[in-house]
Amino acid sequence: MARLHLVRHGETTSNVMRRLDTALPGAALTDFGVRQGVRFALEHPIAEPAILVSSQARRAQQTAELMGSVWGVEPAVADGIHEVQVGELEDRFDDDAHEVFKDVVDRWHRGELEARIPGGESLAMVYDRYLPVIDELSGRHLAGEDPRDVYVVSHGAAIRLIAARLAGVDPTFAASTHLRNTGSIELEYVDGLWRLLRWGAVTGPFGPRVDEPLVTDPMG
Repeated sequence: MARLHLVRHGETTSNVMRRLDTALPGAALTDFGVRQGVRFALEHPIAEPAILVSSQARRAQQTAELMGSVWGVEPAVADGIHEVQVGELEDRFDDDAHEVFKDVVDRWHRGELEARIPGGESLAMVYDRYLPVIDELSGRHLAGEDPRDVYVVSHGAAIRLIAARLAGVDPTFAASTHLRNTGSIELEYVDGLWRLLRWGAVTGPFGPRVDEPLVTDPMG
């Protein structure tokens, strides 16, 4: 059965500096990030042609291009699957900025989907732009007559938020289980429901679904 793979991009300088870098096009990969992209593809060989899509961010496109060069797959770029936008906190790495960010995240954990990062997005806004892309990709490629695995190269915060929402993941688990650069989450669509198969290095069991809006720490 075809599966959806949500893959975090490779390392950037902003990741190393803990800089809040979310505006497009964003930072490029470091040399190590380039190696991570190649290594992911080598460690996850594909038996049949897959669908490979990235966000508009430079780091995601570069990661997808590296993966595609190993697999012999041409990546596409999709709108709407970029990182949570931090608005006025953009490019900052100071403690005050991270404290403001953390406060909004805590409100998201309490279910305040309309809480917004100053000048940035709410969780509801992220869902509104990201989920339709997943719906379109899954409807076309996972549930079609010729099902294929779909690899979406995106961003740590957004991936965790979306995966938790799709699969009804326990919010405590989603908040505490981070994704490293080029870490991935694997899901399967069965009988109208998304089933979580793997979250980073964790393969479950993941317990029963929690079918309410779920959130995670958007630091990714």
